[in-house]
Amino acid sequence: MDSTCRILLLLLCAALACRGRLDAATSAATTDTLLQSALAAEARFDSQSALELFLKAVSARPDDAFLLQKVARQYSDLSFDTKDRTEQKRLCTEALSFAKRSVALEPQNAVNVLSLAICYGKLAALSDTRTKIEYSRLVKSSAEQALALDPAYDYAHHVLGRWHYEVATLGAATRLIVRLVYGSLPDASTAEAVRLLQRAAELAPHLPAHRVELGFALLANRQRDAAKLAFEQALTMPQREKYDEEARQRARSMLEKFR
Repeated sequence: MDSTCRILLLLLCAALACRGRLDAATSAATTDTLLQSALAAEARFDSQSALELFLKAVSARPDDAFLLQKVARQYSDLSFDTKDRTEQKRLCTEALSFAKRSVALEPQNAVNVLSLAICYGKLAALSDTRTKIEYSRLVKSSAEQALALDPAYDYAHHVLGRWHYEVATLGAATRLIVRLVYGSLPDASTAEAVRLLQRAAELAPHLPAHRVELGFALLANRQRDAAKLAFEQALTMPQREKYDEEARQRARSMLEKFR
């Protein structure tokens, strides 16, 4: 090979290497743009648009735990946009699948771990009694793990507090099934629910959902006046998360019963 050919070959190799770096940089920039657009859609509660954008970002970064958790959240949030229980269950099942992937990649991330608790909790509400009980145990263990990873995580207190008052107030028929299947009920109390949800409200006083669930815990703990106040406080707060509006609707319905 003469010197001219060698020079041309070296120039070609350099050009290809440069092209590869440019392609990688362009791909990273495109993914970053998708991410920013997805986060903006999530902030305005447009879960469908956010989901589509996050999924595109995941196709470029399939092992990005943050993106996988965000996809899980959009699927979960979309369940608020339909009344069809079959569709709700499909969406929550998809959410759980992505949440598991995010935890597999980053098992020490409290947000990822709590995503599991939230998905199991939503699926429990859409399931038969036996499955509800099985998922309830997973809600508790995941929420406790998230709280151990981050003791100042308000939503970990929220989810575990809600678990306590819901299990503590199970109906007689469900309690009988639990005893028949598992031998005993898991430890739960309305007092612990109040403590945990009060802590959630202290950590994030701007979130109405914490006040709403605190209201239900207080009501279950026979603190009617305090519950009424918590519901009223929640209704004075602006919506911060998609879940807030559904929570405030429950608060309004309960306040109607106080009259």
